[in-house]
Amino acid sequence: MKLELVPKLKHIQSNNFFLLAGPCAIEGEDMALHIAEKIVEITNKLEIPYVFKGSFKKANRSRIDSFTGIGDEKALKILRKVSETFDVPTVTDIHEVNDATLAAEYVDVLQIPAFLVRQTDLVVAAAQTGKVVNLKKGQFMSPESMKHAVTKVTDCHNEQVMITDRGTMFGYQDMIVDFRGIPTMKQFAPTVLDVTHSLQQPNQSAGVTGGRPEMISTIARAGIAVGVDGIFIETHFDPKNAKSDGANMLDLSLLEKLLQDLVAIRKTVNEL
Repeated sequence: MKLELVPKLKHIQSNNFFLLAGPCAIEGEDMALHIAEKIVEITNKLEIPYVFKGSFKKANRSRIDSFTGIGDEKALKILRKVSETFDVPTVTDIHEVNDATLAAEYVDVLQIPAFLVRQTDLVVAAAQTGKVVNLKKGQFMSPESMKHAVTKVTDCHNEQVMITDRGTMFGYQDMIVDFRGIPTMKQFAPTVLDVTHSLQQPNQSAGVTGGRPEMISTIARAGIAVGVDGIFIETHFDPKNAKSDGANMLDLSLLEKLLQDLVAIRKTVNEL
């Protein structure tokens, strides 16, 4: 993994995977700082390069009355405060072309959601900011096809690009992770496994996305074993009351043990 992709990670010399983690959405300043502080404490101890994740707005909701955010600039300012307080890079997802320049003023990594990764104008807008671009693989796309999404970024003279796999649709209400795709996508760019979104069960009858958080450890361990460069985990100190994606988030109290296990697996893989 080229840690220089994220400038604030340069000073960390580590053979570990890197971690993108945080709440699904920014619900307020106190909750964001609380979660960031805990993850920074853990990742510093385990020498895991860390990027704080939080959506400044949620555009892809199951119902019109679902939580979408606390206000764009208000949430982005909180992301900036997290970065400045803990000296860590931040990542947020964008949904519209105009979001790219707005979010780029506040965060280090612009994330293209899986359902929008084929939107050329959006990918190009993100690339042209000069920020790191995280391309989430569409649930409907093959690993091989992500080469074209990466090329859209590099054709804009931006080499700072990575891919995140978040599972592939299996039927209408479930997803699977095809681990064969990890080495394929690593040929195109550093590759991350989004563990928690891969365990979503979308389009439930109540209009609220479900999930299988009890499988987080299983999927994460397998990802490290096959050589992913990074792990993506959404986590919250109170998942049941989180305003977005609580059904598939990891309880923050379980994060340290999981990361300890993943570091041990990574060490074993590195020694092979």
